[in-house]
Parts: sequence; C-alpha cells; structure tokens
Amino acid sequence: MGIRAKLFAAFFAIICFGSIPLWAENPVKEKQDRFSLAVECIKRFEGWHGEKRHWPYVGYGHKVLPGERLTNDITKEQGDSILRADLRKLCRMFSYLGRDSLIIAVLSYNVGAYRLKGYGKMPKSKLLKKLEAGDRDIYSDFIRYCHYKGKKIPSIERRRKEEYRLLFLP
Repeated sequence: MGIRAKLFAAFFAIICFGSIPLWAENPVKEKQDRFSLAVECIKRFEGWHGEKRHWPYVGYGHKVLPGERLTNDITKEQGDSILRADLRKLCRMFSYLGRDSLIIAVLSYNVGAYRLKGYGKMPKSKLLKKLEAGDRDIYSDFIRYCHYKGKKIPSIERRRKEEYRLLFLP
C-alpha cells in the first residue's frame, strides 16, 4: 500500500469517524440549547436592571425577595446566574406539562406564576387549562399576554410571538 493510499485511508477515517464523539457527547443537548435560548430571549427583552430606579428588580428582571441580600450593582454574570436559577425553579414548577414547561416558565417569568396558576380569587388561566387538558393549540392564548394596565402593548406582543416561535415544540 502506497503512501497516498495510507493518507487517503487516514483522511477518510478522520472524516467518517472523527465526529462520532460529538454525536454521543451529550444526549440532552437539545433541551439545554432550548434552555439557553430561553435565557437569551429573556435577557434581550427584559434588559439590564442595574439602576436604583428599577428597584426591587435587579439583573435581568429578578424581583428581590425579603431576606435576599442583593443590590443594583451586581455583575452581569451574577445576573445571568440568578436568571438561570429563577428559570430552573419555574421549569420545575411547570414540569408536569412536559415539553411545554419551558415556554410556560418563560411566560411566567414575565407575568408571574400566580397569573397562570391562579391565586386567591384569581382563577387558573385558560392557557394552563388547555395544556392540562392536552390541547396544545395555544398560540392565540399565549400571545394574549401582551397587556399592561389594560392596554395592549405592541412590544410585548412582539416578545410573545418571538418566544412562541423560538420555544414552542410542535
């Protein structure tokens, strides 16, 4: 076997078999990628709350709770870490929804979990009732969460459409 044949065989082996570890590297990579996509989407639309006028919100929209020792001068890395922790907590809260837990967690990060789950005299949302019944035709109900103080806000509607486009799995 000549040197060219050996080089060709080595090149062929690298091309064919070199990417196998990449395929088997992380079996849940898609879910992690969707989570990171959700984090980036929240960051883009929430913006940075680093000024005193945003208090009690810090980082990327985290509401400081009683007992938390946070200030407005946290770093972007700390803000990212807090956002990821908050989103993981919301994903666990809605984990019974399966593949829809992430998109509902992102919505509840913005509007509050109580608006979806119901609280006191506030009833459970139509969106959550549909998902719990197995009806996944939620587009119109999802983008309906675009009002602030009774007025429809176009930028929030754009946000909902973008979240749905990026995070809803058919």
